[in-house]
Amino acid sequence: MNVIVSAVPGTIPGAEEATVSLVHNRRRVLSAAFTSERARRFDELQQETQQGPCMDAMYQQQTVRVDDLATDPRWPELARRATSELGVASMLSFQLFVHANDLGALNVLARRPNAFRDESESIGLLFASHAAIAVADAQDLHHVATALNRRDVISQAKGIIMERYKITAPMAFALLSKTSQESNRKLYDLAETLTQTGALGP
Repeated sequence: MNVIVSAVPGTIPGAEEATVSLVHNRRRVLSAAFTSERARRFDELQQETQQGPCMDAMYQQQTVRVDDLATDPRWPELARRATSELGVASMLSFQLFVHANDLGALNVLARRPNAFRDESESIGLLFASHAAIAVADAQDLHHVATALNRRDVISQAKGIIMERYKITAPMAFALLSKTSQESNRKLYDLAETLTQTGALGP
């Protein structure tokens, strides 16, 4: 896992630091691997403030992208401390797995705003797949295989929507999420129905 994380800076465009975070019961954040003290400290700040993508957004989304943490309204206390104490401005978080109230995530950090592009997300997803397998091996998490399968189904559903409506990947995921919320159905269940039937409805 450390080998994968150490390869992130310089490989994912814009990346300077990285960490693999494990979150237990949506409250306790631990660094399973990290490239530096700055990256490890970022996980600690999520724990201390009880804010951040690993505390909420990552349970619902595969990828969370922050172009400028200082102006992002989602996590004001984390933003204040991360920018002033660590100088972190941009971040990407990739969901590795979700099981009940536990989560695994790959966090990629940069000190300048708008550090990441669509290419960064695409390459980051490849790293996330490898990191998920490494976490499974290290933690003996039998449910990770199921989580990876679900991520593949959601990716397939996004592809169908992109092709059907001629829209980008972020727009396709936003449409899938919006439909999930409006229909009160889990994102994976909706994606599975779409891949099997071609329909977004029930």
